[in-house]
Amino acid sequence: MSEKSLRPGEIVVPGDPAGAADDARLVFIGRIRSPWKTRADCPKNLPLAREQGAGASLEIDAPWRAGLSGLASASHIVLVYWMDEARRDVIVQWPRHSESPRGVFALRSPVRPNPIALATVRLLSVDEAQGILTIDAIDARDGTPLLDVKPWYPTLDTGN
Repeated sequence: MSEKSLRPGEIVVPGDPAGAADDARLVFIGRIRSPWKTRADCPKNLPLAREQGAGASLEIDAPWRAGLSGLASASHIVLVYWMDEARRDVIVQWPRHSESPRGVFALRSPVRPNPIALATVRLLSVDEAQGILTIDAIDARDGTPLLDVKPWYPTLDTGN
């Protein structure tokens, strides 16, 4: 994305935030598998992905599969993933659906200093041996790196 592709009111920070960052030493635990081959193919959000009815799955790499033990009892899971193709230097954006620019921390856009995304999805099945989690839908490109999987608990995650 070039400077010319910015909308009026959008602001870019100098330099690439990735170059200035300390190493958080994150480890990808697997990949998201979805029908979306490019960023342009992806639905803009999870409700739209659900409307399209295209299921998805998670492939957990072998060293992390033991961590799936007990997860099958969860109805939903929270995914934390790395939007590896997202631009990282735009700090104020003007979303197409908005009447004015907004700071990145007031948006759910993948364009942010650390392109970490999260989604709460319905867990349909768990194959611990193969490291495959089948989920109802996702709005991420096929092959998106997965950082973490957490069980969703209504008593903890709804603010009640």
